[in-house]
Amino acid sequence: MNIGDLPVFNLLKEKLNWHQARQKLLAENVANADTPGFVPLDLKPLDPSGRIVSLGGIGTAATNRAHIVASLSGSSPFPLEKSASWETSPSANAVVLEEQMMKVTENQMDYQLATTLYSRGLALLKTAVRSA
Repeated sequence: MNIGDLPVFNLLKEKLNWHQARQKLLAENVANADTPGFVPLDLKPLDPSGRIVSLGGIGTAATNRAHIVASLSGSSPFPLEKSASWETSPSANAVVLEEQMMKVTENQMDYQLATTLYSRGLALLKTAVRSA
């Protein structure tokens, strides 16, 4: 069995790719902090819910009216959105460096978490294979 066939590892790889793409966008935002008229961009949050349901054929059932029904969208995994910034400079530049650096730090922490989960999952599989 290929590790790439396991749904958990596929989702983690997609999450890592999303964080890499977001890091690139955030770096472009910081690099263009002095560019007149520049509007910072960010990626929409990654929503794996549609892929989780389709991977194993397991779905959720709303057996009570109080249950929350998940909406599954077939949109692109990395859609862009304009960053909602509160400040705009006189040159119409909307990059707030403090905000961008907070996003970079958040992105780095989430990337490290996904990397840790991936490596620990691999270690768990190695342990299972050795004991078999």
